Amino acid sequence: MIKKLNEKAMIEYFSKILEPIQIKLESIDLEGCDISIEESVDMINFLENCLFQLRTDFLSLKNISTKDEIQFFKDIKPEVLGFLLYFNKIHRMELKCPNGSNDTLVEYYQRELDSLTYFFERNLDFYQYYRSKSTHFDEHYFTRNKRSLQLCLDSVHFIMDSSFSTGYDFKIAKIICNEMLRIYLNKKMHSFEKQQFIDKKRAAISIGDLKWTGSKTALVEIGYSFEASRFVNRGHADIKEIMLAFEIMFNIDLGEYYRTYISIKDRKIDRTKYLNILIERLLKRMDEDDSK
Repeated sequence: MIKKLNEKAMIEYFSKILEPIQIKLESIDLEGCDISIEESVDMINFLENCLFQLRTDFLSLKNISTKDEIQFFKDIKPEVLGFLLYFNKIHRMELKCPNGSNDTLVEYYQRELDSLTYFFERNLDFYQYYRSKSTHFDEHYFTRNKRSLQLCLDSVHFIMDSSFSTGYDFKIAKIICNEMLRIYLNKKMHSFEKQQFIDKKRAAISIGDLKWTGSKTALVEIGYSFEASRFVNRGHADIKEIMLAFEIMFNIDLGEYYRTYISIKDRKIDRTKYLNILIERLLKRMDEDDSK
């Protein structure tokens, strides 16, 4: 149960409420380009609950300083809402994805990528203001008593829920969402090109039909353990060669595996989670064999 907040601790509290979101996001392969419909639905439900809790707690506060209100609507709420918009878009996009050849899929995702340009062009001035870390219009953009319909003609969010929106918090959330979508879609496009390369390599060496069905993060963790062990090519195989071999062998695109490795290093608990699972299951297999 969340305790009643005092105004002095508001920003500290709302910063802490973002922590479980980051933990939850670790279960999603954000560095890849294969977020499933089921994963997106799970994240949508989770983030909707987080946003509802954020709203409930924020509206319970009285006499919030202008500085704190600006920080809330400029930094805190948009981060939660940005992820919610992102997973909503992923969900809709993957539901509508056509069945077809690589060319059909490339055309579909390219259209989605092109559509992001419209929002950035329409909101170029505000985008530049936000990205340049300007502050001179913050009171107009991010406080509820200074909001202006003339300044925010294309947003009805502050009209629909004026106690929990200034209109521009939504714009920042949309910027966050679209920047993540741009990365996701570019990786999609790259994955199609890489898959063609992998298919050619697999055909050339006549490898069996092995397919990795675990998480990409697990395979990246295993790959880095191979490289660290120096068991391959007497320690002269670099991580790029090892990961490419895994991709070809298991018919998978591991994407930007170094970024995945960084997220593995940043785990707060159980940094070698998947290697530990391998150890546990091998020991169990040995025990079962011994008992026969």
